[in-house]
Amino acid sequence: MTSAATRDADAACLRSLEGALGARELPDLGDYSAATLESALQALVKRHGAAAAPLLRALADGAGVKAARKAARRAIYRLEQAGVAVPASPAPAGPVVKRRAEQPVRAWLSGIDGTGSRAVWILFEGGLGGQLMLCSLILNDEVGVLEAAGGAITRKRLDTELRLLREHQKLPWVESDPARACALVGLALALHARLGTEPPSEFARWRRFFAVSETPPDAAPAGEADPLLLERSAELLESHEMAGWFVDPGLLHEEALALLQTRESRLVVSDQIKAERETAIVDGAIDKHFTADARRRWAGRLAEMALIFRSTGREEVARLADTAQAALLDPGRTAQHIPLVRALAMRGLEMGAEVALGRAKLADVSRAPVRPTRS
Repeated sequence: MTSAATRDADAACLRSLEGALGARELPDLGDYSAATLESALQALVKRHGAAAAPLLRALADGAGVKAARKAARRAIYRLEQAGVAVPASPAPAGPVVKRRAEQPVRAWLSGIDGTGSRAVWILFEGGLGGQLMLCSLILNDEVGVLEAAGGAITRKRLDTELRLLREHQKLPWVESDPARACALVGLALALHARLGTEPPSEFARWRRFFAVSETPPDAAPAGEADPLLLERSAELLESHEMAGWFVDPGLLHEEALALLQTRESRLVVSDQIKAERETAIVDGAIDKHFTADARRRWAGRLAEMALIFRSTGREEVARLADTAQAALLDPGRTAQHIPLVRALAMRGLEMGAEVALGRAKLADVSRAPVRPTRS
């Protein structure tokens, strides 16, 4: 290229650059050589100084021609060496991560143990990037939320945890409607409100996921107790899920001692009198410990276990649980005349007698849940 042609190219490139000062679009520099770009940018800086800095930064970061980007970076260096501030390159935009409201998508429930406690797992989906969050709780019908744990989890890890749980869980473990599981948590929170207590601190991160509810999930009339099934209701305690169901021996200390004294008395009395005395002791224990509130609590446990039994294909046992629940909720039926109630009280008395004789530790047979601190 002749000297004249070179000067013409440099001048044309400079005009293009000056025309882009303050403009939103970069000039088209694809027709210019690296030498021309270098010369034109030097002239631009000489004429306009700091005013050229924004254009230089834009060219260095976004020019479509590699030679233009390199020449602009060299021009920026010279400006900075001269003490002129040049805008920094903008930080690269990260991926757009949308946050969605967390929604319960799956849930699992265990059976209820003898203390009125059960495990509840609820899987939420949402938040940043639609991640999965597993909330793991232990709920108790006398206390509320006993334990809380969980956090982010992958589907693969969830499958592994569920498999391990089913292999080692003593109580049945069934999948449930997520909304129903959340309602059970709401009932536990309502119980805390009535008692003036707070769930464990670990529950704080989950509280916003649940609303307080005073209404049992899927509440339905219990119906009437079938007399024939009611007579068989004590058979429920033969199922391994309800082997730990009995009245707390810690509440039956006096009655258990009275039962022991009756059985070990050296007074010569007939078997009939001894049987009548034992019956009176059991009746007294039932009257004392199966109040209206206690009857509703035991009925609630039976209603939940009926669902568990049906979920595991045991309709006959579920019907026994339904019948016992209906009897407990019938205000016209005395608790003494419900076979399951007598069996629960008798088991508690027998355990209390074992404790009194030193053959068992109260801590090992207690049915009392650990209560959280008051708010």
